[in-house]
Amino acid sequence: MPGQAGPVEAVTITLVSIVLGALTGLVLALTGAGGTIIAVPLLIFGLHFTVAQAAPVALLAVSLSAGIGALIAHRQRLVRYRAAGFIAVTGIITAPLGIWGAQHLPNTPLTMLFAAVLFFVAIRMLLRGEAPNQPPHTSAEQPCESVSVPCRLEYDQGRLVWNWPCARILALFGATTGFLSGLLGVGGGFVVVPALRKATNLPMQSILATSLAVIALVSAMGVITASSLGGMNWPVALPFAAGALGGMLTGRLFARRLEGPRLQQGFAVIAILVALGMAGKAILSLI
Repeated sequence: MPGQAGPVEAVTITLVSIVLGALTGLVLALTGAGGTIIAVPLLIFGLHFTVAQAAPVALLAVSLSAGIGALIAHRQRLVRYRAAGFIAVTGIITAPLGIWGAQHLPNTPLTMLFAAVLFFVAIRMLLRGEAPNQPPHTSAEQPCESVSVPCRLEYDQGRLVWNWPCARILALFGATTGFLSGLLGVGGGFVVVPALRKATNLPMQSILATSLAVIALVSAMGVITASSLGGMNWPVALPFAAGALGGMLTGRLFARRLEGPRLQQGFAVIAILVALGMAGKAILSLI
């Protein structure tokens, strides 16, 4: 741990944290919000953290990067802030429970669970190829009218029409996002984006922007909870977050040239290998 290391070791850990954060930010810029799921494996393999130690550090980087993305999207009037706020509130309620669980559960089952989640996300990205950047609707400004959904965007009023089925499904997915965010240190975009696609007729640009706002708020609560419980390793978290922001801003300069289905599929293959490596490491720890 950095607090127990000498000056040379502390500098080394700081530099490694910056590099790992920069890799996370670069992947985020090139592949979308789901790229932040790679933060925890990088900390596990790069600094030999447990899932419980890595999760709060990853959440800090996720919160900052998603917050910047959400602010940019809000200026473009893409964020449905009422829906984002409602989902985030339910997630904020369950995030501390996930943090508590991460600090009290053994590392091996947590590692296996994270590997399973990473494998699921990677397989879905590999099969979809162009997700999440390819809009499922024909226009970024008009909703799909052919599908019956509980949360319908009425363009005459310019807002979602709320009802009990709408609130129920968004609350359910919000609670799931918060719990997984606190437990595993993941942003939860792999939950929020599909949920909004199924539950609403929002255009894809608005779905992605709204999910960023949810991720930023829920992750911030995870950071606050972990810090209050003494589970945040600030000497690693701060340089890691700084590296992530730097990597994200650098990656955005090349994103338009490099982004595409092949890049995301390549990331998915790497994520599958990482998931298998994590599962193998967890199994070996039992032997």
